Amino acid sequence: MTIRGDKKDQKFYVIGISYEKADAEARGKFTFFPETVEKFVSDASLNGLDYYFVVSTCNRTECYGFATSAEELIQQFCRFTEGSVEEFRNFVTIKEGREAVEHLFRVSSGLESQILGDFDIIGQIKIWFSRFKKQGSTNAFLERLVNTAIQISKRVKNETLLSNGSASVAFSAVAFILNNYKDLANKNILLYGLGKIGRNTCANLVKHANGAQITIVNRTREKADVLGDKYEVIVKDHTELISELANTDILIVATGATNHTITEEMIPFDKEMLIIDMSVPENVAHSLATRDNIRLLNVDGLSKMVDDTIATRKAAIPDAEAIILELMQEFGEWLKTRELVPYIQSFKSRLQFIQHSEVHNMKKDNMELDENEIILASKLVQRMTNQFASYLLENREQAEDTYELMQKMFRLKEA
Repeated sequence: MTIRGDKKDQKFYVIGISYEKADAEARGKFTFFPETVEKFVSDASLNGLDYYFVVSTCNRTECYGFATSAEELIQQFCRFTEGSVEEFRNFVTIKEGREAVEHLFRVSSGLESQILGDFDIIGQIKIWFSRFKKQGSTNAFLERLVNTAIQISKRVKNETLLSNGSASVAFSAVAFILNNYKDLANKNILLYGLGKIGRNTCANLVKHANGAQITIVNRTREKADVLGDKYEVIVKDHTELISELANTDILIVATGATNHTITEEMIPFDKEMLIIDMSVPENVAHSLATRDNIRLLNVDGLSKMVDDTIATRKAAIPDAEAIILELMQEFGEWLKTRELVPYIQSFKSRLQFIQHSEVHNMKKDNMELDENEIILASKLVQRMTNQFASYLLENREQAEDTYELMQKMFRLKEA
């Protein structure tokens, strides 16, 4: 699978950091935020980068794109994170060409998720790609790539047992609570932050944490009210957060901010509490874990507590990989066809030039031309183009030689 950028010296890369090499604290330094996209695209254009997109989740942040080297992408990416290039190199994963394509397909299928089979990632890929597409930093290759990744995700989810059972980060938080608290009747649970993970956690709490008093707090009150009405849980205004913390037994933080949203002074020193931080970068101050009466758990800790369904999921890996292989081959065929497009367009353009030139000369000589004759000539150009395209597709290994011959015969411009 040969992958070329529009600029001849560019190749396709993915550079990224994930849970495999970096803990939550390290990943947090390289979290990429939506509000950064516009500035990133503007800066990248000045540095000669045209086609790329970034995906940033709690478990991984990756940049896919065309560049002259992986180092070029790394330098560009790190300018918009809190971490340095030197730190990034300690954790970075780099893949090129076919391996980069396959990596995205494996990520989208759930095979590379921290919790095997977790499909939340595909939703994030779609959202992040859309953000970059709006800024004009994507092309036909990336569009087809992401659409194929979406197709793989759907097929793996529908045709295999890779997502069988409940084994998500949101469910793991609730499972941990249920395993450590036999009686939740007198426990106050506060959920702070209502992004996707927060909403999923709320749904799992309502379903499984029978008897507990569940309260939700969010910076945007309207979003909290909608969820409060849906699940019939208590909603408090963001200004009431401090007073609610004083009465909280179990705090779940899913705020996804760039800094700590829960700090030492917000929690009474003598308060006993379980705090589950589901945010990356971590939004709960590490120093709280030094208190004897507080137990602090983060995303990495949750991921180690997944239920027995993982064994079933592991058995489905070959089925998922077979789907990826099938669609990798389809993507490769599309890519080969795409490589021939410049040859075909050049051939057609030359034929159209000859047609228009002849029509112009005939009109110049005051020859009357029937409209049907012009239409017929256009159809002939298209038919010859189709014939040329078919020959190239059937004889791809001789495509360059064939084009060189046509170039000499029809004086084609270089594709």
